[in-house]
Amino acid sequence: MYVATVPNRNSRPAYLLRESYREGGKVKTRTVGNISHLPDEQIELIRRVLRGEKLVPSSESYRTERTVPTGHVKAVLGMMKKLQIAELLSSKPCRERSLVLGMIAERVLHPTSKLGTLRLWKTTTLAEDLGVEDATVDELYGAMDWLLRRKRRVEQTLAMRHLEVGGLALYDLSNSRYEGRCCELAAMGKDKDGRRGSLLIAYGLLTAKDGCPVGIDVYPGNTEDSTTVGGQVLKMRAQFGLDRVVMVGDRGTLTNARIEELRAGEGMGWIAALRHASIRALIADGVLQMSLFDRQGLAEIVSPDYPGERLIACYNPLRAEEQRLEREELLQATEEGLSRIAREVARRTEHPMSAAQIGLKVGRIFNQYRMGKHFDLEIGEGRLTYRRNEARIRAEASLDGIYVIRTSEPRERMSAEETVRAYKALSEVEAAFRCLKGLDLRVEPIFHRLNDRVQAHFLLCMLAYYVEWHLRRAWAPLLFQDEDLGTDRWTRDPVKTATPSKSAKRKKSRKKGEDGLELHSFETLLAALASQARVTHRLGDSAVTFATEPPPDPLQARAFALIGL
Repeated sequence: MYVATVPNRNSRPAYLLRESYREGGKVKTRTVGNISHLPDEQIELIRRVLRGEKLVPSSESYRTERTVPTGHVKAVLGMMKKLQIAELLSSKPCRERSLVLGMIAERVLHPTSKLGTLRLWKTTTLAEDLGVEDATVDELYGAMDWLLRRKRRVEQTLAMRHLEVGGLALYDLSNSRYEGRCCELAAMGKDKDGRRGSLLIAYGLLTAKDGCPVGIDVYPGNTEDSTTVGGQVLKMRAQFGLDRVVMVGDRGTLTNARIEELRAGEGMGWIAALRHASIRALIADGVLQMSLFDRQGLAEIVSPDYPGERLIACYNPLRAEEQRLEREELLQATEEGLSRIAREVARRTEHPMSAAQIGLKVGRIFNQYRMGKHFDLEIGEGRLTYRRNEARIRAEASLDGIYVIRTSEPRERMSAEETVRAYKALSEVEAAFRCLKGLDLRVEPIFHRLNDRVQAHFLLCMLAYYVEWHLRRAWAPLLFQDEDLGTDRWTRDPVKTATPSKSAKRKKSRKKGEDGLELHSFETLLAALASQARVTHRLGDSAVTFATEPPPDPLQARAFALIGL
């Protein structure tokens, strides 16, 4: 018995249930019934049963063996492929390259230790997609050593992509805590996050003008910022082949001594800022006067103390008011602390407090609020008097809202407004440090004992930030991020306090993008992508398995489209 299909010229075919039989040595058929009224799927089932197939319920035909998130992995690996990270590491595929790609991707997805990385990437499709399911911790450490040997190649390629002759290069130094006692790079220094009593490791980050990272170097934790500049200049010249670059650094990095070194070399320009003591000297000499800011918040001045340089003085009245209020709050808090100590000293009549004891208590207050320079003290046995030094307070207040940018670049090459904007672009490097130190990439705590492993760790973190930096810009329409910031930074008033663009305000109020999709932070967007899973099924009791992935929802589809997937 079988199902016969009889075509009709202008209508649906007829499906007839027929039976074959022999009569007189000939094969004949007869129609048992017409099943054309049944749905196509039922007709197909009847056809398969008559062919001898065994049909079972779908729940018994296969079982689900494993469900793992894949959407966020697909996005990160897709961006890494678009950025040619694999080719950046090595021109030929190898085991070490796959392991390094996995460590970079996992640091974007869920930063943790190398042992944690090995465990976590098996809870997603990352290890499967890269073919490193059987990796060991020793292999990861070996891959880090392999990566460090390619550091020069990696940085050269990134510099060729993002730096240009005569362009801007942003540089700054930060430090992070080291956990342990064995690494030679770990040393006691001034923690830039204000913490005390921790061993530190310092690292300098070099970026293009838009904040895209191109190089990172690691230094002992007690390294002064300015002492690292020479190495960066040598790197840009000898390693990157850039004969002329304008280096942008803050007051602690590009000091007078470092600028003199840059001046002695050929082709290297600089943009930096003066310290408060230097600004006071300009005011005392009559070079810098408040009348310069009557019409605008920016003015070029000339001083014989800075030959061959342009000085651009800026004044922001809003910032001046903020500094005044902040100083007054700190002064009041300091006075309250001193008042408590004075009352305690006055109560101790039977056993007066010694001058050393009083000094220790006063020192704690001054260390907490940093206002000791604005007070005059008289400390004796069982005696404490204090008063504000109004002259010093007025001297500091005279600098509120004022800063002075210094540069080697002539007006023909860079206007005053462009120079100030270039200096303020250092905020991009600060944003990179926040990302590296925060929950995004978590460069610390640092547990590696060998110097080379520490350097490889920081290189991994920089490459992860490189991937995240591009992801954030590609996904800007889906994030609570000012999409116009990249353009506005170089066109808005260089002195006035920056304000969000209209699109950013609209995002904040509506909580939705122009396409109607809900806006996310970078972390929650990755979590939303992770809801797309890869499901592995097994057919019955056989060894045959197959995987399925549901189609992306509108948010996932939009995120994939923005990065070219």
